[in-house]
Amino acid sequence: MRVNLNFTNKGQAAIAKFTNEELLEIFARYSNTLMKKYSIDVSVQEEGNEAIADKGVLTVSVDNVECDVETFFKELGRDVKVPLKKRLTQEEKLDNVFKAETVG
Repeated sequence: MRVNLNFTNKGQAAIAKFTNEELLEIFARYSNTLMKKYSIDVSVQEEGNEAIADKGVLTVSVDNVECDVETFFKELGRDVKVPLKKRLTQEEKLDNVFKAETVG
């Protein structure tokens, strides 16, 4: 199954400060960490994610789901805020980073 992570306006402003490779690494690393806690397999591929900041969407593949997918992605959103906030100024706020949308 594929899941699109549609970035919010503030999320898009935050990811614009990163390269595509950095974003792929951040999401892969934090997904891998959460997979130790949740029974789900998530893979972040380069293919189809060539212009994450431009499109405002990151697509991930999800398999072997034995947990609440919505809860997993909510926690992932909270976790990835940490590295994203490091490049924001004091005035810039970051609430929700993205909304997860299952696309099949």
